[in-house]
Amino acid sequence: MKNIIVEIPEWAYEFHGHKCPAMPIGYRAGLTAMAKLGVEKASNKELYLICENGPAHAAACFLDGVMSSTGCTYGKGNVEKLNYGKNAITLVDLKTKKAVRVSMRPEFFEKALNSEFVQLRKQNVHPNDIKPEILTPLIENVKKADENMIFTVSEIFENNVQLPKGTFDWHNCSKCNEIVFDNASKIIDGKVMCQPCAAKII
Repeated sequence: MKNIIVEIPEWAYEFHGHKCPAMPIGYRAGLTAMAKLGVEKASNKELYLICENGPAHAAACFLDGVMSSTGCTYGKGNVEKLNYGKNAITLVDLKTKKAVRVSMRPEFFEKALNSEFVQLRKQNVHPNDIKPEILTPLIENVKKADENMIFTVSEIFENNVQLPKGTFDWHNCSKCNEIVFDNASKIIDGKVMCQPCAAKII
């Protein structure tokens, strides 16, 4: 086992909103994927993240950690969520089209899900209200564990995902007057409308 400590930046916890084990696991998953691909954190749209998280389940905080380490965000449009209910990701280097899948090892995940922290969360105890003596050892374990104990990492494979072309062209909606960009607008009777206004007419 490698003698390592992977520090999780404080700003990542602030972005996420609370301290928990799942966000740091996601942060490390992103680091692991980037290391496998030999890439750095995305400053623009160099990478594309496909996350298998579901809409509402334990440890879904994982995704915030992955976004923090990889730089892939919903605002940049380079995150896709599959809603499989699994803590696993595929990270794609959009320049080379090379990709890698990183998933949590069941034995590591099972231990985390059986922890006292998760049992308290089942009782609707907010993470901020869980005692540090329960939470801190879990986070420290994530920071110190060998990545091979936490993750299964695939071989590199090709993924030809294509980002939709962005636009700077916009119009005022003919109904509400709010600005709507061309690639999301609707034309109704020759008039440009935003989707909510168009839905009221169609």
